[in-house]
Amino acid sequence: MKTKLLGRTGISVSELCFGTMSFGGDADEATSAAMYKEVRDVGINFFDTADEYSKGKSEEILGRLIKGHRDELVIASKCNSQQGPDVNARGTSRRHVVRAVEAILVEERAAARKIAAQFDRAVEASLHATGVAV
Repeated sequence: MKTKLLGRTGISVSELCFGTMSFGGDADEATSAAMYKEVRDVGINFFDTADEYSKGKSEEILGRLIKGHRDELVIASKCNSQQGPDVNARGTSRRHVVRAVEAILVEERAAARKIAAQFDRAVEASLHATGVAV
């Protein structure tokens, strides 16, 4: 799989980014694991997830799948959607973004310990416009 730089981060990512929206929804854990293995076998190291995908189950499943080789991967996540009854539990305020990042770092979620990219839909559109695969 060919790689390219992710914007100006200096991080090399596969030309294709695998979206995990179906993890925990249309794809149960076994199906998600099979898809993950297939894309890793062809060299994909770039994964997209979001706190809203399957009410967080996508991040939880991805977190379990990446254990043991997390440092080889780049995980992009997004936040913006309503994540609770609190009026401030959505959007792109500093408070909501910090809480979304903290949730990703919790072991039950993406088990990441590092985040390469955290962005909302507007930033994602900007990345597309600059030719960055997201």
